[in-house]
Amino acid sequence: MDWLDALQLLRGENRGGVLATVSDVRGHAPRAAGAKMVVAEKRTWDTLGGGNLEATVVERARAMLANGVQVPEILNFSLNERATVTHGRQCCGGVVQVLLDPLPVRPVVAVFGMGHVGHELARILSRFPLRLHLVDSREGQVTGSPVLVALDGPAHVCLRHAPAPETVLGELPAGSHVLVMSHDHAEDFILCDAALRRGDLANVGLIGSAAKWTRFRARLLAEGHSEAAVSAIRCPVGVPGIPGKTPAAIAVSAVAELLGDLELPAPGGAGASDG
Repeated sequence: MDWLDALQLLRGENRGGVLATVSDVRGHAPRAAGAKMVVAEKRTWDTLGGGNLEATVVERARAMLANGVQVPEILNFSLNERATVTHGRQCCGGVVQVLLDPLPVRPVVAVFGMGHVGHELARILSRFPLRLHLVDSREGQVTGSPVLVALDGPAHVCLRHAPAPETVLGELPAGSHVLVMSHDHAEDFILCDAALRRGDLANVGLIGSAAKWTRFRARLLAEGHSEAAVSAIRCPVGVPGIPGKTPAAIAVSAVAELLGDLELPAPGGAGASDG
Protein backbone atom coordinates (compact mmCIF):
# COMPACT_ATOMS: atom_id res chain seq x y z
CA MET A 1 0.00 0.00 0.00
CA ASP A 2 1.41 3.39 -0.97
CA TRP A 3 1.06 6.64 0.95
CA LEU A 4 -2.06 7.77 -0.93
CA ASP A 5 -3.89 4.51 -0.24
CA ALA A 6 -2.78 4.77 3.38
CA LEU A 7 -4.33 8.23 3.68
CA GLN A 8 -7.60 6.87 2.32
CA LEU A 9 -7.44 3.93 4.73
CA LEU A 10 -6.94 6.18 7.75
CA ARG A 11 -9.67 8.54 6.60
CA GLY A 12 -12.09 5.63 6.14
CA GLU A 13 -11.32 4.33 9.63
CA ASN A 14 -11.31 7.86 11.08
CA ARG A 15 -7.87 7.31 12.58
CA GLY A 16 -5.17 9.96 12.88
CA GLY A 17 -1.93 9.97 10.94
CA VAL A 18 0.84 12.24 9.70
CA LEU A 19 1.82 12.76 6.07
CA ALA A 20 5.60 13.29 5.90
CA THR A 21 6.96 14.89 2.74
CA VAL A 22 10.55 15.61 1.71
CA SER A 23 9.97 19.25 0.86
CA ASP A 24 13.53 20.31 -0.03
CA VAL A 25 16.87 18.64 -0.75
CA ARG A 26 20.29 20.20 -1.21
CA GLY A 27 23.09 17.88 -2.16
CA HIS A 28 22.87 14.09 -1.82
CA ALA A 29 20.00 12.46 0.09
CA PRO A 30 18.25 9.08 0.23
CA ARG A 31 15.11 10.38 -1.53
CA ALA A 32 14.36 13.31 -3.78
CA ALA A 33 12.07 16.20 -2.92
CA GLY A 34 8.46 15.08 -3.10
CA ALA A 35 9.00 11.66 -1.51
CA LYS A 36 6.25 10.86 0.98
CA MET A 37 5.36 8.46 3.75
CA VAL A 38 2.44 8.14 6.15
CA VAL A 39 2.89 7.51 9.86
CA ALA A 40 0.12 6.17 12.11
CA GLU A 41 0.20 5.17 15.74
CA LYS A 42 1.50 1.67 15.04
CA ARG A 43 2.14 1.47 11.29
CA THR A 44 3.95 3.29 8.52
CA TRP A 45 3.52 3.28 4.75
CA ASP A 46 6.11 4.14 2.08
CA THR A 47 9.54 5.49 2.97
CA LEU A 48 11.71 8.59 3.10
CA GLY A 49 14.84 6.50 2.69
CA GLY A 50 15.35 4.90 6.09
CA GLY A 51 18.11 5.60 8.57
CA ASN A 52 18.19 8.32 11.19
CA LEU A 53 16.13 10.70 9.04
CA GLU A 54 13.16 8.36 8.72
CA ALA A 55 13.37 7.07 12.30
CA THR A 56 13.37 10.65 13.61
CA VAL A 57 10.43 11.56 11.40
CA VAL A 58 8.44 8.56 12.64
CA GLU A 59 9.30 9.34 16.26
CA ARG A 60 8.23 12.99 15.96
CA ALA A 61 5.08 12.14 13.97
CA ARG A 62 3.93 9.72 16.66
CA ALA A 63 4.62 12.29 19.35
CA MET A 64 2.43 14.72 17.39
CA LEU A 65 -0.35 12.12 17.26
CA ALA A 66 -0.06 11.36 20.96
CA ASN A 67 -0.23 15.05 21.88
CA GLY A 68 -2.99 15.99 19.45
CA VAL A 69 -0.81 18.41 17.47
CA GLN A 70 -2.75 19.74 14.47
CA VAL A 71 -0.27 22.33 13.14
CA PRO A 72 2.22 21.20 10.45
CA GLU A 73 5.88 21.13 11.43
CA ILE A 74 9.18 21.21 9.52
CA LEU A 75 12.21 19.12 10.45
CA ASN A 76 15.68 19.85 9.06
CA PHE A 77 18.42 17.22 8.70
CA SER A 78 22.12 17.57 7.94
CA LEU A 79 23.35 14.24 6.61
CA ASN A 80 26.98 14.38 7.64
CA GLU A 81 29.27 12.84 10.28
CA ARG A 82 29.15 15.89 12.54
CA ALA A 83 25.37 16.05 12.84
CA THR A 84 23.75 15.14 16.15
CA VAL A 85 21.74 11.95 15.67
CA THR A 86 19.69 9.52 17.72
CA HIS A 87 19.16 6.58 15.39
CA GLY A 88 22.50 6.13 13.61
CA ARG A 89 24.58 8.26 11.25
CA GLN A 90 23.82 9.09 7.62
CA CYS A 91 26.71 10.51 5.65
CA CYS A 92 25.09 11.27 2.29
CA GLY A 93 26.36 14.83 2.61
CA GLY A 94 23.13 16.65 1.83
CA VAL A 95 20.62 18.77 3.71
CA VAL A 96 17.00 17.65 3.82
CA GLN A 97 13.81 19.37 4.92
CA VAL A 98 10.74 17.29 5.84
CA LEU A 99 7.21 18.65 6.27
CA LEU A 100 5.03 16.82 8.81
CA ASP A 101 1.35 17.42 8.06
CA PRO A 102 -1.16 15.93 10.54
CA LEU A 103 -4.19 14.10 9.21
CA PRO A 104 -6.88 15.04 11.71
CA VAL A 105 -9.51 12.73 13.09
CA ARG A 106 -12.92 14.13 12.28
CA PRO A 107 -15.42 14.63 15.08
CA VAL A 108 -18.35 12.18 15.03
CA VAL A 109 -21.87 13.58 15.30
CA ALA A 110 -24.95 11.34 15.33
CA VAL A 111 -28.47 12.67 14.89
CA PHE A 112 -31.22 10.26 15.93
CA GLY A 113 -34.49 11.21 14.24
CA MET A 114 -34.83 12.41 10.66
CA GLY A 115 -38.00 14.43 11.03
CA HIS A 116 -38.27 18.10 10.10
CA VAL A 117 -35.65 19.26 12.60
CA GLY A 118 -33.39 16.32 11.77
CA HIS A 119 -33.44 17.23 8.11
CA GLU A 120 -32.53 20.83 8.90
CA LEU A 121 -29.70 19.62 11.13
CA ALA A 122 -28.45 17.37 8.35
CA ARG A 123 -28.37 20.29 5.92
CA ILE A 124 -26.33 22.45 8.29
CA LEU A 125 -24.01 19.81 9.75
CA SER A 126 -23.15 18.41 6.33
CA ARG A 127 -21.33 21.69 5.65
CA PHE A 128 -18.69 20.90 8.27
CA PRO A 129 -15.79 18.38 8.18
CA LEU A 130 -17.48 15.73 10.33
CA ARG A 131 -18.40 12.09 10.30
CA LEU A 132 -22.13 12.52 10.39
CA HIS A 133 -24.48 9.64 11.24
CA LEU A 134 -28.14 10.27 10.39
CA VAL A 135 -30.34 7.62 11.99
CA ASP A 136 -34.06 6.84 12.04
CA SER A 137 -36.12 3.81 12.94
CA ARG A 138 -38.41 4.60 9.98
CA GLU A 139 -36.82 3.43 6.75
CA GLY A 140 -38.48 6.01 4.53
CA GLN A 141 -37.04 8.88 6.56
CA VAL A 142 -33.48 7.99 5.55
CA THR A 143 -33.37 5.77 2.48
CA GLY A 144 -36.15 7.57 0.64
CA SER A 145 -35.45 11.13 1.68
CA PRO A 146 -34.62 13.54 -1.18
CA VAL A 147 -33.28 16.00 1.43
CA LEU A 148 -30.64 13.57 2.63
CA VAL A 149 -29.75 12.29 -0.83
CA ALA A 150 -28.98 15.86 -1.90
CA LEU A 151 -26.40 16.52 0.84
CA ASP A 152 -23.13 17.46 -0.82
CA GLY A 153 -20.98 19.16 1.83
CA PRO A 154 -17.58 18.07 3.16
CA ALA A 155 -19.06 15.85 5.89
CA HIS A 156 -18.74 12.10 5.54
CA VAL A 157 -22.43 11.18 5.81
CA CYS A 158 -23.68 7.77 6.87
CA LEU A 159 -27.44 7.19 6.51
CA ARG A 160 -28.73 4.52 8.88
CA HIS A 161 -32.13 2.89 9.05
CA ALA A 162 -32.23 1.12 12.42
CA PRO A 163 -35.45 -0.36 13.85
CA ALA A 164 -33.64 -0.32 17.22
CA PRO A 165 -31.57 2.90 16.94
CA GLU A 166 -29.91 2.32 20.32
CA THR A 167 -27.83 -0.37 18.58
CA VAL A 168 -26.30 2.32 16.36
CA LEU A 169 -25.65 4.46 19.42
CA GLY A 170 -23.75 1.54 20.94
CA GLU A 171 -21.49 1.34 17.87
CA LEU A 172 -20.38 4.99 17.93
CA PRO A 173 -16.77 5.67 18.93
CA ALA A 174 -16.00 7.17 22.32
CA GLY A 175 -16.19 10.94 22.31
CA SER A 176 -19.07 11.11 19.83
CA HIS A 177 -21.61 13.94 19.96
CA VAL A 178 -25.25 12.81 20.02
CA LEU A 179 -28.48 14.66 19.28
CA VAL A 180 -31.72 12.85 20.15
CA MET A 181 -34.90 14.01 18.38
CA SER A 182 -36.92 11.04 17.20
CA HIS A 183 -40.64 11.00 16.42
CA ASP A 184 -41.35 8.94 19.56
CA HIS A 185 -40.76 10.00 23.17
CA ALA A 186 -40.34 6.35 24.16
CA GLU A 187 -37.56 6.02 21.60
CA ASP A 188 -35.98 9.23 22.85
CA PHE A 189 -35.94 7.85 26.38
CA ILE A 190 -34.35 4.56 25.30
CA LEU A 191 -31.62 6.51 23.48
CA CYS A 192 -30.93 8.77 26.48
CA ASP A 193 -30.76 5.74 28.77
CA ALA A 194 -28.39 3.94 26.37
CA ALA A 195 -26.21 7.04 26.06
CA LEU A 196 -25.83 7.35 29.82
CA ARG A 197 -25.05 3.66 30.19
CA ARG A 198 -22.11 4.14 27.82
CA GLY A 199 -20.65 6.98 29.82
CA ASP A 200 -18.03 7.87 27.21
CA LEU A 201 -19.86 10.20 24.82
CA ALA A 202 -18.76 13.83 24.49
CA ASN A 203 -22.27 15.16 24.99
CA VAL A 204 -25.94 14.34 24.51
CA GLY A 205 -28.60 16.82 23.44
CA LEU A 206 -32.34 16.09 23.64
CA ILE A 207 -35.07 18.00 21.86
CA GLY A 208 -38.12 18.79 23.94
CA SER A 209 -39.84 21.07 26.39
CA ALA A 210 -39.02 21.66 30.02
CA ALA A 211 -41.99 19.46 30.91
CA LYS A 212 -40.65 16.59 28.79
CA TRP A 213 -37.25 16.90 30.47
CA THR A 214 -38.79 16.88 33.94
CA ARG A 215 -40.39 13.52 33.16
CA PHE A 216 -37.26 12.12 31.52
CA ARG A 217 -35.05 13.29 34.36
CA ALA A 218 -37.17 11.53 36.97
CA ARG A 219 -37.26 8.31 34.95
CA LEU A 220 -33.52 8.33 34.27
CA LEU A 221 -32.77 8.81 37.95
CA ALA A 222 -35.14 5.95 38.72
CA GLU A 223 -33.12 3.79 36.30
CA GLY A 224 -30.12 4.28 38.56
CA HIS A 225 -28.22 7.00 36.70
CA SER A 226 -26.45 9.53 38.89
CA GLU A 227 -27.59 13.11 39.28
CA ALA A 228 -24.40 14.35 37.60
CA ALA A 229 -24.80 12.00 34.61
CA VAL A 230 -28.44 12.92 34.05
CA SER A 231 -27.72 16.63 34.40
CA ALA A 232 -25.14 16.37 31.62
CA ILE A 233 -27.90 15.82 29.05
CA ARG A 234 -28.81 19.11 27.41
CA CYS A 235 -32.56 19.60 27.25
CA PRO A 236 -34.01 21.66 25.74
CA VAL A 237 -31.18 21.43 23.22
CA GLY A 238 -29.79 24.62 21.72
CA VAL A 239 -28.52 28.06 22.65
CA PRO A 240 -30.84 29.81 25.13
CA GLY A 241 -32.54 32.95 23.93
CA ILE A 242 -32.72 32.20 20.20
CA PRO A 243 -36.35 32.88 19.24
CA GLY A 244 -38.53 30.75 17.02
CA LYS A 245 -39.84 27.20 17.03
CA THR A 246 -39.54 26.43 13.34
CA PRO A 247 -37.38 23.39 12.45
CA ALA A 248 -34.74 25.66 10.91
CA ALA A 249 -34.54 27.89 13.99
CA ILE A 250 -34.24 24.90 16.33
CA ALA A 251 -31.56 23.35 14.12
CA VAL A 252 -29.52 26.58 13.97
CA SER A 253 -29.72 26.89 17.75
CA ALA A 254 -28.68 23.26 18.29
CA VAL A 255 -25.73 23.51 15.91
CA ALA A 256 -24.59 26.79 17.46
CA GLU A 257 -24.46 25.05 20.84
CA LEU A 258 -22.71 22.00 19.40
CA LEU A 259 -20.03 23.99 17.57
CA GLY A 260 -18.69 25.20 20.89
CA ASP A 261 -17.72 21.60 21.70
CA LEU A 262 -16.40 20.41 18.36
CA GLU A 263 -12.70 20.42 17.53
CA LEU A 264 -12.99 20.80 13.79
CA PRO A 265 -10.00 20.16 11.51
CA ALA A 266 -8.31 23.33 10.30
CA PRO A 267 -8.60 23.94 6.55
CA GLY A 268 -5.54 23.31 4.39
CA GLY A 269 -4.08 20.23 6.11
CA ALA A 270 -3.61 16.75 4.69
CA GLY A 271 -7.09 15.80 5.85
CA ALA A 272 -8.88 19.03 4.97
CA SER A 273 -10.84 17.62 2.06
CA ASP A 274 -12.14 14.31 0.82
CA GLY A 275 -10.86 15.46 -2.55
